[in-house]
Amino acid sequence: MRFKSADPIVLALPRGGVPVGHEVAAALGAPLDVLIVRKIGAPGHEELGLGALVEGDPPQIVLNDEVMAAISPSGAHLETERMRQLGEMSRRRKLYRGDRALPPLAGRTVILVDDGIATGGTVRAALRGLEASGAKTVVLAVPVAPADVLATLRPLAGEVVCLETPHPFNSVGEHYQEFPQTSDEEVIALLAEHGGAGGAAS
Repeated sequence: MRFKSADPIVLALPRGGVPVGHEVAAALGAPLDVLIVRKIGAPGHEELGLGALVEGDPPQIVLNDEVMAAISPSGAHLETERMRQLGEMSRRRKLYRGDRALPPLAGRTVILVDDGIATGGTVRAALRGLEASGAKTVVLAVPVAPADVLATLRPLAGEVVCLETPHPFNSVGEHYQEFPQTSDEEVIALLAEHGGAGGAAS
């Protein structure tokens, strides 16, 4: 709540982060939007992330140095994956925002929200991608995360707000009484409540 006077903008990672971001934005009286992050998969192992493409102007590609060193993918593979994920990012952006662009973040207090953190790969990419946004400060806000992963993310954010760091930590979902999969329709509806879906004025 201490960020309320800073005129923050809440950016949620779709899809699961949007219901949580909705509650944060409602409590702060802040605008809510999504930050779209797409994983760059390894050759033959799409679930293994070489890095990620983070929405922005232009989109930022953030690579995981350790995985890149272990896999050594070709430049052609990286470019093919980048173009494929740019296409999917464009599709999702159209679905969630219509013709509306991501609001300018320069000089703003940005609160990045997800429903929780497991390995931290997506959040890490999002934080690194936001470094180029010109935001005054980026606050990472999550309900639950493993303490060791959270420690690696702290240097990338101006501040980290996390309610619980349980040990042992197996999955995000086990810390919710209900953890249904969030649908695109729910994302669109929640953004619309903040004037932010389907091209509505923000």
